[in-house]
Amino acid sequence: MLESRVAQERVVGKHVFGNLYNCPENLISDEKYLRKIVREAIKQANMTLVSLRSWSFGGEKGGVSVIALITESHVAVHTWREYNYATVDIYTCGEESNPEKAFEYIVKHLKPENVTRYFADRSSR
Repeated sequence: MLESRVAQERVVGKHVFGNLYNCPENLISDEKYLRKIVREAIKQANMTLVSLRSWSFGGEKGGVSVIALITESHVAVHTWREYNYATVDIYTCGEESNPEKAFEYIVKHLKPENVTRYFADRSSR
C-alpha cells in the first residue's frame, strides 16, 4: 500500500536562475547587503531559511557569494565586482514556495541594467 501511494506522489521542483549584468559595484560588493536581500527574498517567496552563509573573495577585484540552505532547497547569489556581474540560482521543491518572486526581489535590489532569466521545471512528472 505504501509503495502505491509513494508512486502516485509527485515532486514539484521549480528552478529559476539567471545572470545580472552591469550591477552597481557598491551593491554587489556589500556582503552585509547581499545577505539582507537574500534573507528577505526567502521571506517574500514563502520559503523557510535553515542556514545562511557568505564569503568575500579576491579583494578589490573579487566578489561575494551568499548561499542559503532552505527547507525547500537553496538560494545562491555570486557576484564579480570587476565585471559588475552577478548570478542568481534558486531551486525549490513543493507547491507553496515561489522562486520567481525571490528572483525578482533579488534582481530589483541589485539594480542590473540587463537580466537573463531561465526557468526549469524539475518536477518528477
